Amino acid sequence: MSGIQHTTNQSCVLVPQSTFRYETRDIPTLKSDRDVIVRVVATGLCGSDVHYWHNGQLGRYVVTDPLLLGHESSGIIASLGPRAEAEGLTVGDRVALEPGVACNTCPPCRAGRYNLCHHMVFAATPPIDGTLCMYYRVPAECCYKLPPHISLRDGALVEPLGVAVHGCRLGGDMQDKAVVVFGAGPVGLLCVAVARAFGASTVVVVDIVTSRLESALKYGATHTYQMGAGSPEENAEALLKSTGLEHGANVVLEATGAEPCVNTGVHAVAPGGTFVQVGLGKSNLSIPVGQICDKEVVFKGCFRYGPGDFKLAVGLLNSKRINLEGIVTHEYPFSQVEDAFKNVLGRAGIKTVIYGPEIDENMAKTAA
Repeated sequence: MSGIQHTTNQSCVLVPQSTFRYETRDIPTLKSDRDVIVRVVATGLCGSDVHYWHNGQLGRYVVTDPLLLGHESSGIIASLGPRAEAEGLTVGDRVALEPGVACNTCPPCRAGRYNLCHHMVFAATPPIDGTLCMYYRVPAECCYKLPPHISLRDGALVEPLGVAVHGCRLGGDMQDKAVVVFGAGPVGLLCVAVARAFGASTVVVVDIVTSRLESALKYGATHTYQMGAGSPEENAEALLKSTGLEHGANVVLEATGAEPCVNTGVHAVAPGGTFVQVGLGKSNLSIPVGQICDKEVVFKGCFRYGPGDFKLAVGLLNSKRINLEGIVTHEYPFSQVEDAFKNVLGRAGIKTVIYGPEIDENMAKTAA
């Protein structure tokens, strides 16, 4: 089936030297009977996108050739193969896109940890093109139908919500537990919401920006703490004292990647507690390993999302246990991609979304 209404695929391309240009490319075709072509409606900007634009690289991934950025996307199915249709998808479905395609044959995939796939093809990770275009191809398993009350604009948040779900699941049982979340950016706020949905009785949000701490209360935070200029030990002591957690937090979710926050979190976690590193900062940090050992802290890395995370994220939205209202603070048309990137670089608002080419913004912001 096909609902493709255009002859070219309008795209925004990042070229080396951190400049954007608009191109018309070929519309992707169905290469498998499980393939789906999606008309991209909304794409949220992630810190990794900004790194590729502003710095030309992120870790070992370097922009050496023209690249399409964007991987937090939602859209409308425009075409699909017969097997995808047999699995319940149809032209016109509103879907969130999971942007990574695993090989399903390597040892991590076979062990049920496809986010660690040896051959992962992930959107907007050089040299793989992302979703800042009109049409994008994904396999059927990467399409998740949106609940009727979730707009396509907010559907772009399912990807970072999947990250938050994965981080909270790594944190373990949260029922009646005390959780501290470092960072009140998009992922941090979504971690707050998921932790509360998972039953946490106390959720403390830590940041340096007063306005972000205030917004955290809307997503389930029971307490906030503004990081001071003192040492990690001093900040941890003040944090725990001000929130009544004298024995420490059962779970710490660190969503900044900033060394002072990581260290404060290690000092704030309770003996036998779990620390999950959700955010990425510098590759090499100095952390208090002695504290981790003395308290037998379980220190976990967190990488994207794995089996069941997107499905659970959509389920939390469907049951209305997660509220996305207010996460998207800035919206840009496709003609203003560079302005959107500058907005994120300037740390304005919470989440910035770019609408796809020729998209009616009112349609994108309206539920089904």
